[in-house]
Amino acid sequence: MNSGEKLAIIGAGAIGSLVGGMLARAGKDVTLIGRKEHMEAVNKNGLSINGVVGEFNVQIKTAEKLDFKPDIVFLAGKTQDVEESCLEIKPLIGDIPIVLMQNGVRSADIAASILGEKNIISCILLLNAQFLEPGIVTCINQKPSIIGEMFDKNGERIKQIQALLNHVSETIISDNIRGAQWTKLFINAMGNSIDAMTGLTLGEYVKYYNIRKIAVQILKEALKVVETATIKLEKLPGIPISAFKTIIKMPTPLAAFILKYAMSSKGNSDIVTSTLQSIRKGKKTEIDYINGEFVKLGMRIGVQTPYNSKVVELIHTIEDSGDFFAPDELSTIFQGLEAPT
Repeated sequence: MNSGEKLAIIGAGAIGSLVGGMLARAGKDVTLIGRKEHMEAVNKNGLSINGVVGEFNVQIKTAEKLDFKPDIVFLAGKTQDVEESCLEIKPLIGDIPIVLMQNGVRSADIAASILGEKNIISCILLLNAQFLEPGIVTCINQKPSIIGEMFDKNGERIKQIQALLNHVSETIISDNIRGAQWTKLFINAMGNSIDAMTGLTLGEYVKYYNIRKIAVQILKEALKVVETATIKLEKLPGIPISAFKTIIKMPTPLAAFILKYAMSSKGNSDIVTSTLQSIRKGKKTEIDYINGEFVKLGMRIGVQTPYNSKVVELIHTIEDSGDFFAPDELSTIFQGLEAPT
């Protein structure tokens, strides 16, 4: 890799476009690869980015499919699209790093089954971006990113990719990237599910005590699965996992009370997760790879997961209907479930 490397951002929606736009602003040779409508808007007017990273417009190359050999690929689509994307790009990429930017813990294994293990790098983005109009991306949160080799020890190329991603946000190298992914998944199990079931932003749903109780019970259940499976959660920037676990293990009413202040102090109250953004656009979510992961692991190790199972069921219902659940309605639905201990 060198300063003139060609970078391809595949699956350039909100996050991919933000990453590509920030790299292009830093003078990097970037090509966004995404859906036709978005690519056409970027070709015509440039990529417009606003929010906490400032407001700017950058000219950037686009394509609907990869048609050249890049030096690095950043794969930013949803987990359910990783297999198809890897099969499409396999003939062109050869022996180059593939940086995976999906939610959840499964994308690296999917990619490795097609492209091999040695070039798979995982990246956890603690950014929040919204893409509600072709050609325009809003950055709501710009927190540090975490990267690491998934199947090998971290070496020099990780430092080079870290230097690139520092143009997007401060980037930290982790020697336990899989553990860090489980920590992010643990947090997403609450945030992505609650806003996707209610249609409310963080600042809106955190006001409801009954909703916070559901959030606590989702987390209690997820934590029981993780601890039973002896998965080591790795700390993330701004997420003191030991303190968070202590709160979750408190009696539910007390944990729900504290969670209001813990959540309100973190980030922007206008945060809308990628799961809710997908629903608003009428697209399938990654919920099977978020709460669904705790359900699948719970089944394998003999831990019941009624709360996370219900989350998956309800969000699939919302995907089909487009109708969200009011807080009181959601509280009634979860009321009859056996609370995790």
